[in-house]
Amino acid sequence: MIGLDEARAFVLTGCPPSPPERRPLAAALGCVTVSSVTATEAVPPFANSAVDGYAVRVADAASVPVRLPVTGTVRAGMSGLDHPVEPGTAVRIMTGAPVPPGTEAVVMVEDTDGTPDAIEVTIAVAPTAAQHIRPAGDDIVPGDEVVVAGTLLGPAHLGVLATVGVAELDVVPRPRVAVVSTGDELVGDGRPLGPGQIRDSNRLGLLALLRTYGYETVDLGLVADDEAAIEAVLRDGAERADALVTTGGVSMGDFDFVKVVLDRIGDMRWMQVAIKPAKPLAFGTVARGDGTRVPVFGLPGNPVSSMVSFELFCRPGLRRMGGHAVTDLDGPTVDGVLDEPLRRRPDGKTHFARVRCAWDHDMRTYRVRSAGAQGSHHMAAMASADALAELPDGDSLEAGAVVRVRLLRP
Repeated sequence: MIGLDEARAFVLTGCPPSPPERRPLAAALGCVTVSSVTATEAVPPFANSAVDGYAVRVADAASVPVRLPVTGTVRAGMSGLDHPVEPGTAVRIMTGAPVPPGTEAVVMVEDTDGTPDAIEVTIAVAPTAAQHIRPAGDDIVPGDEVVVAGTLLGPAHLGVLATVGVAELDVVPRPRVAVVSTGDELVGDGRPLGPGQIRDSNRLGLLALLRTYGYETVDLGLVADDEAAIEAVLRDGAERADALVTTGGVSMGDFDFVKVVLDRIGDMRWMQVAIKPAKPLAFGTVARGDGTRVPVFGLPGNPVSSMVSFELFCRPGLRRMGGHAVTDLDGPTVDGVLDEPLRRRPDGKTHFARVRCAWDHDMRTYRVRSAGAQGSHHMAAMASADALAELPDGDSLEAGAVVRVRLLRP
């Protein structure tokens, strides 16, 4: 067996960041930036009103209530220059509209008796200088770094980039991932099971995991144990996707057609990792027609093992391909306190128990308890788990012990 760290290092070595590409801003969500973006414009580009109300001079409304004539209206999208605030007057103004010349403050409409068509308005609350005025550059000034290199672009990032006029930028694209299941024993589509047959659940679960994490997927389907058919599907997947995921046929002693094909067309390493579940793992690359190489993740066939192996190896590798820093490849981890014992025996392996994790009533401590049966085939417990508890090699951990927990859901 090899250690978890060694196996992960080998996988990450084979998952270099994809070449950057220039994308329209709307197509960059979930991608990682190649370089920093510096603003060339002020935001806002002009002084504007933060509220619906009336632009006034402070001295004219220092003693309230006071009634002022309304000399015009400035809406968003207007210049404001046509309606200056002369002494002893007010100008109706909408949120976001440029403040007209002469404006010293804006009184919100709630502090007046103003109506849309009124020719006069009563100011009931005396304003202070610059009240409800957003100055030009209040948010961003030219030269500000609005997004740094290596940023995973979320909705707010796209918003701020659009605000400063960015229409396209260079990003590392998220890899497209193909998933295939093979085996005569597998049955899909809810059809009745024959003797010795089982349901094809891994493919659906892995495709769902990938989509949950924002990856575009290619479903290569369920393929029978036919060497030529398996080779054709794997070669097709390598042309259509940036990474391949298979399940099953990676244990010691297996003579599986997937293993035979991958050993022939790929450069693979078949590993036994010192973890439980998900000890067997295969990783390597397959060449495309253009000579570039596509990473292949051979995950275990047991359904729980395939999901745990995905979290420990496949997801970090895909994030590395997507341009994430090596320090940002895993999901969030926390320390939790066990509410009950987690049983294990020394066996030279790190165990990853499926657990449920919740805040204590003090909202400062994570409380951890088993999600159920811990066999590598117990999908009911996996479905109810929201975390993996990392149990170092050794004896059981008793209630009250602190354990490191990998969160699977927010």
